[in-house]
Amino acid sequence: MDDQSPRFSWGHININVMNLERSIQFYEKLGFELFIPAIPYLGLTSAAASREISRPGAAALGLDAKTRARACIMQLDRGFPKIDLTEIEGGNQAKPLTNSDLGLVRFCLASQNLAEDYETLCSQGVEFLAPPQTCDGGLADIATCVDPDGTLVELLQVYLDKWPRLDLNK
Repeated sequence: MDDQSPRFSWGHININVMNLERSIQFYEKLGFELFIPAIPYLGLTSAAASREISRPGAAALGLDAKTRARACIMQLDRGFPKIDLTEIEGGNQAKPLTNSDLGLVRFCLASQNLAEDYETLCSQGVEFLAPPQTCDGGLADIATCVDPDGTLVELLQVYLDKWPRLDLNK
């Protein structure tokens, strides 16, 4: 990175949802907890009634000035990135992207025991695309679950002891 490059750190990942309460319950099953029941810089809360997104916020996000929404910020292990769940009143209800589309199609959570996590989540009614699969050379196990609105969440257990050693001096 040269001296002219901006220096970023993780903030959050936004997930637009149809029903805020239902989505909060889903992400709690994955271990997330409510961090802030609002997105203060947009003027939004998770209260039952939606509010207009602040004019500067709507402009920055490319939304109409009178867009109304409800939202919250959730966290996993008190770390970054956070996720913000946003229910936009009258929002576009098009299907989310799939793994064959361009753009951000899924985000990944690391698991220490994917088989156990898969069984637990299945018993709680979480939908998966397939049971956990062992990837090439046994380098990782992977499964993808689907949130209530179709957003893909990859669950990954890696076995770094099986990964090839890379010579970074080449």
